[in-house]
Amino acid sequence: MLQKNSRKPLSVAGGLFAIVASKYNARYVDAMLRAAKAEILRAGGQVQIVRVPGAYEIPVVAARLARLQTPAAILCLGVILRGATTHAQHIGEAVSNALVQIQLQHEVPVIHEVLLLENKQQAEARCLDKNHNRGTEAAQTALAMARVMKSLRG
Repeated sequence: MLQKNSRKPLSVAGGLFAIVASKYNARYVDAMLRAAKAEILRAGGQVQIVRVPGAYEIPVVAARLARLQTPAAILCLGVILRGATTHAQHIGEAVSNALVQIQLQHEVPVIHEVLLLENKQQAEARCLDKNHNRGTEAAQTALAMARVMKSLRG
């Protein structure tokens, strides 16, 4: 069951939020990217966007950003649609495993919104519907985690 996006205004005192977004399935990913960027900017954060060819390429860029720039959070956005083979499942599992390792190794929140979906209808519901856009949800999680991590520093 999809939950409606919260409209509570979140705020953050500055801070860089990196978004790594796949170019593959651009219609859906671009909608999540626009929503995530708008939510972070509305909260007063700064946004750096890096585009990569597909979901499989997201973790290497996230790792580089975590190591060299240490952003407040890294949002990873992609859409993988299942096909007739198990390829999508393998990509989804590899990306998930890599993102959790990056998060733990670098102690930077990595927000995982690389969606493994059954069909275009699921993608439309999660990416194109403004009330359920997972990009908005990813940004809200990133903002919340940035506050949590900041509170643990001192």
